[in-house]
Amino acid sequence: MPTIVVLGAGVNGLTCALQLAKQGGNEITVVAKHMPGDYDVEYTSPWAGANVLPMALDKDSRWERRTWPELRRLAKEVPEAGLHVQTARVLRREKDVAAGLKAALADGLYQFDPWYKDVMDNFREIPADELPKGMHSGCEFMSVCINTAIYLPWLVGQCAKYGVQFKRGILKHISEAYNLSHTGKKADIVINASGVLACRLGGVMDKAVYPARGQVVVVRNEAKGFMPTSSGSDDGDDEIMYVMQRALGGGTVLGGTYAKHNWDPNPDPNIAVRIMKRAVEAHPELTDGKGIEALSIIRHGVGLRPAREGGVRIEKEKIDGTWVVHNYGHAGWGYQGSYGCAEKVVELVDEIVKQEKRQSKL
Repeated sequence: MPTIVVLGAGVNGLTCALQLAKQGGNEITVVAKHMPGDYDVEYTSPWAGANVLPMALDKDSRWERRTWPELRRLAKEVPEAGLHVQTARVLRREKDVAAGLKAALADGLYQFDPWYKDVMDNFREIPADELPKGMHSGCEFMSVCINTAIYLPWLVGQCAKYGVQFKRGILKHISEAYNLSHTGKKADIVINASGVLACRLGGVMDKAVYPARGQVVVVRNEAKGFMPTSSGSDDGDDEIMYVMQRALGGGTVLGGTYAKHNWDPNPDPNIAVRIMKRAVEAHPELTDGKGIEALSIIRHGVGLRPAREGGVRIEKEKIDGTWVVHNYGHAGWGYQGSYGCAEKVVELVDEIVKQEKRQSKL
């Protein structure tokens, strides 16, 4: 029975723990500085919207392709998980198309003839007479929005149901995780789901990892019907627009920014005003046409997306004699790739277990 320590309690750490626990035969401990219920700029998952807007290029789309069926199932069959079905509306601005569609948020989302047209339900191109002013083209499809304040604790509950244990801890080096199993035994395998802190974690120190700062405004106003996002804004290359209403009274998230290499944890009031103006312009139903003064603000927030040059890192290696499976660098698509990434982590763990068994017989 392998002893496994999962480092990190964000959406990817929790999803990995759950999928490994469902296998049976694994003794799993999740160790993290922050747990669901905490709010800290370094703990990205609670700050996420979160919804499904496919961001990968086709060649890297496995993670999102494999995750969508499970998120769709949860939205339809498991209401207590905190997901609900919404229509996503992806808009390409005329000026961004003319400039070559260099969107800050995603490589694949705004592509013409996108790969996800064959994956996402009810996909359709938006007719020209339905496009807002200044938009070149766009598409709509069935998506989901996740109330992260419900979904993360739900994942913890599911993990507990399958025997996963949880411990708080602050680690300076990955090797410290080897001795943190609740069983008291040395870990056979550590899952490194440390997110943006992978750039500071001893034994990993991945210099390709950097924060992509996201600022949002959460309001009580309802965004009925659809979740719009556009390929850019007139407020700067790292300022974007998206609106999504969370399930089960979680409020509506207005975004946002994608500021690379920016660690600032404090909401900028000027950016907040621009976020609200963009959201109300794109979704005037938010305030019945009354402008941003009619927005009822719940809170302002900042989260640091765990971006990585070269993309997500999902691979195994031995560090100081113990196997480590890395799963970090998801940038802004952590939720919508979580089950696909966890599937790969399970495959790598199975490879390690089989390899160790073979070697023990030699």
